[in-house]
Amino acid sequence: QVQLVESGGGLVQAGGSLRLSCAASGRTFNNYAMGWFRQAPGKEREFVACISWSGGSTFYADSVKGRFTISRDNAKMTVYLQMNSLKPEDTAVYYCVTGRHYSTYYYNYDYWGQGTQVTVSS
Repeated sequence: QVQLVESGGGLVQAGGSLRLSCAASGRTFNNYAMGWFRQAPGKEREFVACISWSGGSTFYADSVKGRFTISRDNAKMTVYLQMNSLKPEDTAVYYCVTGRHYSTYYYNYDYWGQGTQVTVSS
């Protein structure tokens, strides 16, 4: 059974930083791509960032490019999302995902974490 456990969310002022972590278990971590999605109240689920199995390729939504960085440590079976220069519009529940394919589409990921709340105050 694959499990993804996110941590690191919280309340931060605009312009601040947070680092989300996602610890994976249940299958060979470094065989799979990882990603982050988010969903704000009343809004559609939104792609944030993804990273290939090796960590050699990354891709970001335009809304976070230059501010967020996705990385992974295969030895620790953990993926990270460093979020800098946070804006109130970044407020959402952030979900860690894993799947066979490196993709911006949610349906390409077969496991999701429970989510962690990020709130950015103005």
